[in-house]
Amino acid sequence: MNHSDLETTTLHKVAWRLIPFVCLMYLLNILDRANVGFARLQMQDDLNLSEEIFNLGYGMFYLGYLLFEVPSNLLMRKVGARRWIARIMISWGLISSATLFAHDQWTFYGLRILLGIAEAGFFPGIILYLSYWFPDRERGKMTAFFMLAIGLASVFGNPISGFIMQYLDRVGGLHGWQWLFLLEGIPSVIVGFAVLVYLTDYPKDAAWLSAEERGWLVARMRGEEDARRSQHDADRLGALLQWRVWLLIAIYFTVAVGTNASGAYMPKLIQGKFSDFSTFQIGLLSALPHICAVVGMAIFGISSDRSHERRKHLALAALLAAVGWSLTAWNPSPILSLIGLCLAQTGMMSMLPVFWTLPTAFLTGVAAAGGIAMINSVANIGGFFGATILGTFGLWSMAAILLAGAVLALAVRVQPVIPLTISPDE
Repeated sequence: MNHSDLETTTLHKVAWRLIPFVCLMYLLNILDRANVGFARLQMQDDLNLSEEIFNLGYGMFYLGYLLFEVPSNLLMRKVGARRWIARIMISWGLISSATLFAHDQWTFYGLRILLGIAEAGFFPGIILYLSYWFPDRERGKMTAFFMLAIGLASVFGNPISGFIMQYLDRVGGLHGWQWLFLLEGIPSVIVGFAVLVYLTDYPKDAAWLSAEERGWLVARMRGEEDARRSQHDADRLGALLQWRVWLLIAIYFTVAVGTNASGAYMPKLIQGKFSDFSTFQIGLLSALPHICAVVGMAIFGISSDRSHERRKHLALAALLAAVGWSLTAWNPSPILSLIGLCLAQTGMMSMLPVFWTLPTAFLTGVAAAGGIAMINSVANIGGFFGATILGTFGLWSMAAILLAGAVLALAVRVQPVIPLTISPDE
């Protein structure tokens, strides 16, 4: 088999083995994290929580998440992805289901904090895990396919959530939102146990690849890691002080504000425009922006890989989000406002697969593990405040923040990785 055929066959086999499964894991992650945004349609009144208290509870998730993100990713590098990701999924599934026991603001706050602690390290862990398996020039596309789970979780999750809340309300003495948390937490526990059987920690352990395929992949990934170390000298935790890391944190902060505000308010914003619709119909309408986002993420990820260009793609996606939020804030009609939400969601989500190719383009080793987690955790302070910012300052604030993200994206300068040549037998 010649080199080109070997590369194509190996990467195709790795992609089909890993991407659908990690996409399923992330879909469940997003569902269990964001379903509180849909639950608020009933939960807020049932628990007698004000808008401010509910928004604060929504953001409380990030207290535990931020504190444990970096240690979690460093631990994953020590114990292996298979065992650590399984632990994360099982614990978050159990805590998500336990949210049905929330009965006042303090139990709501406590369960949201515990959910953040349980989930800490999952997303950066998957980003780090994909960097073990896919070369730099393939990573935008693969990250996009993995992150389609964000849109798919809402495409399927919002109608399902609306159905559960409308038709299971008062069944067995439970409110619809309680059934929502219970039923949507259980699959994460089941898949968490499946992770222990299915995932492989590193390419060198992949018995499902042939010896030739395994040797090529190990050599290619080792070559890229050596190239990053040689070009950027960024394999130790001291690399986290580089200005590039903090520029990425600033960019991702704008995404975190927008996406988390959207997650907290999307059903409520749509309900406000279509007040005559049932909860289930609101769920169907809420899926539309996420369907658009799924398409946008795939287009941006594939285009970015083919052109080997990241900066302009990232800035264009942020600008699209700013335009969408502006159209929604302008509010000329319910239909145009919904189109604005579709553009905003598409732009914000399309930033993500392009963005997450950047840290692994210059960080390696322990710096990659710590750096990816630090970018995600520090920037997600924006997630803590996202719902409150939107609730306090309105939709125009989202447009301004995403416009700032577009400007910051234009300042990004990261050279593509040129792998060093290493024989598979070395």
